[in-house]
Amino acid sequence: MVAVLLIKRSNFASSSFNFYIMDQIYTVEDFYRAKLNWMPENLKNELGHFNVFRLSDFVHNSTKCGSYVRKEYFKVSLINGRHKYEYADKTIQIENNALIFGNPNIPYHWEPLDDALSGYVCIFTESFFHQFGAAKFNEYPVFQPGGHPIYFLSDTQKQRITELFNRMFDEIGSEYTYKYDVIRNLVFELIHEAMKMEPATTLFTSSNAFARISSLFMELLERQFPISSPMQRVKFRSPTDFAGQLSVHVNSLNRALKETTGKTTSQLISQRILQEARSLLKYTDWNISEISWCLGFEELPHFINFFKKNVQVTPKSYRS
Repeated sequence: MVAVLLIKRSNFASSSFNFYIMDQIYTVEDFYRAKLNWMPENLKNELGHFNVFRLSDFVHNSTKCGSYVRKEYFKVSLINGRHKYEYADKTIQIENNALIFGNPNIPYHWEPLDDALSGYVCIFTESFFHQFGAAKFNEYPVFQPGGHPIYFLSDTQKQRITELFNRMFDEIGSEYTYKYDVIRNLVFELIHEAMKMEPATTLFTSSNAFARISSLFMELLERQFPISSPMQRVKFRSPTDFAGQLSVHVNSLNRALKETTGKTTSQLISQRILQEARSLLKYTDWNISEISWCLGFEELPHFINFFKKNVQVTPKSYRS
């Protein structure tokens, strides 16, 4: 059996807990570089990566909510103590114990409200669970956009979750040949323990929610451009696509953008698609069918009609 790289916990050198980097993926390497100021050997492994930490090792102060970032890894946190958690356009204040699931595609941020926090964090890549389990890992409700990533814990539930994290530490330090399978099972136990609980639903919208969600939308939109290859394709094309990725209702997204930009979600998407279409027609020799496909249109006539409606000429005439 090929060993998955597992690294025993170490003290973190820096103080921030969540990271926001514009227009790029925040990788596992970024996590270790920012937190440890050193890079483990052979960090990348075809069977994925997993590690577990005690919260007291690296939490010292809070960070301000930043811009959209797609992380390379999932995260599950058990946090004991008062703190505020923000994800997408929602905010929840936690007074005691909470189990929190971090999806790589959903922007999130948390802020300690006192100095007495404790708990655990584990991070792992999706490839760590490749061909392990009945469903794709990110199809579990705790990780889905629009789902419930936060669960309040009773003292009994906290004890059970704490035991699971402690068993992860034990397995990482053991010499057992199949310890990686045991660790995977422990992560699945965390997931299933959560799905048996009632999720935290007492959410409120923070005062700057419109500005934050508008910023997240614009950054997610811009991350799809420029189109630099005929093999590259726009993935998010509709308001529903963006709302799903940002874990907000499509009406909430539209209200936020209308309030902050004066334009609807559809208008902003269309403007950016049109801008890229003009550029590709002018500066590349790709045929119009290729450009249409790259911009997310399923049928060439749909692209031609879209372009003509907005520019008053066909793509072919514009190029000429």
